[in-house]
Amino acid sequence: MASKKPNFLIIVADDLGFSDTGPFGSEIKTPALDRIAKEGVRLTNFHTASACSPTRSMLFSGTDNHIAGLGQMAEHMGNRELFKGKPGYEGYLNFRVAALSEILQDEGYLTLMSGKWHLGAAKEHAPCSRGFDKGFVYLPGSGNHYNYEPQFKEGEPRPSLAVADPNAFWMRDRTYLNRWTELPKDFYSTKTFTDELLNYFETRTPEEKEQPFFSYLAFTAPHWPLHAPKEIRDLYKGVYDDGPDSLRRKRLARLIELGLVSKDVEPAPMVGLLDPEWETMTPEQRAASARKMETFAAMVHVVDQNIQRVIDYLHSTGELDNTFIVFMSDNGAEGTLLEALPMLNGATSMGALIEKHYNNTLDNIGNKDSFTWYGASWACASMAPSRGFKTWITEGGIRCPCIVRYPPLTSPKSLAGTHTNAFTTVMDLVPTILDLAGASHPYPDKFRGREVVPVRGKSWVSHLGGQADEVHDGETAITGWELFGLRAIRQGKWKAIYMTPPRGRDTWELYDMDADPGEIHDLAEEKPEVLARLVQHWNVYYSETGMFDVSCCKG
Repeated sequence: MASKKPNFLIIVADDLGFSDTGPFGSEIKTPALDRIAKEGVRLTNFHTASACSPTRSMLFSGTDNHIAGLGQMAEHMGNRELFKGKPGYEGYLNFRVAALSEILQDEGYLTLMSGKWHLGAAKEHAPCSRGFDKGFVYLPGSGNHYNYEPQFKEGEPRPSLAVADPNAFWMRDRTYLNRWTELPKDFYSTKTFTDELLNYFETRTPEEKEQPFFSYLAFTAPHWPLHAPKEIRDLYKGVYDDGPDSLRRKRLARLIELGLVSKDVEPAPMVGLLDPEWETMTPEQRAASARKMETFAAMVHVVDQNIQRVIDYLHSTGELDNTFIVFMSDNGAEGTLLEALPMLNGATSMGALIEKHYNNTLDNIGNKDSFTWYGASWACASMAPSRGFKTWITEGGIRCPCIVRYPPLTSPKSLAGTHTNAFTTVMDLVPTILDLAGASHPYPDKFRGREVVPVRGKSWVSHLGGQADEVHDGETAITGWELFGLRAIRQGKWKAIYMTPPRGRDTWELYDMDADPGEIHDLAEEKPEVLARLVQHWNVYYSETGMFDVSCCKG
């Protein structure tokens, strides 16, 4: 029952590393993604923001996060007065942007969502108010994958999260859910999100089946805390016993074998708060570290299993080949505990909460009452050859896996199973999807009675269809990034970054991304004229996006 207009399925994994799936060189079993890649195209130079909600704001708006409302993550806007009256720093997807779901809803699409939102917790900012007809929604940025969070029970001192009321974490359509009584007893995030999306598909009315659909499946896996069913964890027992350095070498070798990375690439060294050298760790320390990575792998495995369920359903209804599928990660692998940082101090610190409510003994890691993360060493292994991980403005924070499957676009040109290294960004999804849907972005006209901004992304259609070598003109296109004071600006192969210690040197650095994807060899002194040009582009980007330096306002 193929629609005349294409359907859309956007799948987002949370904190998935560059090489954490089979199509990108992983040992983790991901047959569903393997098939999507074999029948589609891998985007190997795809870029996001360096953290969750800013990327999601770019995905839905087609513009920069500093314009769309997430110039800073809500969890890190402690003193809201600093951001008052600063457009682009609302902490939610603001109304200066026309959300993709709103545009497609007005175009007659059935709009469905299941999973993580992280773009506003109030009802007026929730998916039901931003163009989704139906949605099973987790509003915050992270949580227990088994819905086991005793720290939020009545009478317990609560950590200072951006969303503090545990009964305001979940919504179905337009109604908040009570997490204690209204979620499935056998809740596991990845399975439940998939169950709910499939239920929306299966219960469509005859009229709804006539509509094309836009669906958004936003997993919270493999974001910490690390949880997965024991039978899946056991499949990876012993796989990581040689440590993260060994994994990094194996993943790089496989990326080179797949042709996704140059054979003479110089990978960036591991960075961040690294574990001790594997050989110097005690057997107990190595066992715990490997167990965490086994659990992470199991989470990715389960994500793939559930993607297969959606693929099977769409195949059964005859809708698969008319559905434009995008699979992506929202940022680089997580080497710290970003969303938890605001609650790492005081009586309700992360450490105190874990000690009181959770059991992180070796045999319990991965169970619902454990609370673990795997750290910088494993994150760097999955982001190689790039430098850094989530929150870094280097490629390790912003260069992410992306796969597209849409036979009407790629099959006629025999592009299925190939990859493209053309520079792309998450902002491109809005113009790409509107292009395929035969719809236009409303700018400069008013949209739903309000003024809206234009998109900054570019459509992939000509490139994926084989008519254009690039998406963004290498000579003229400028792309910028900023979060937590870390800055980057890119034009063609040149990228300038500015990072404060200990990550950087408090000065602009310059890298040739074609020759040095690991951002190892700073050319600022050798190419001062190139750096000066990029810094000028940064100043324009700063002005255009309405960015402001929070540190200047703290007094």
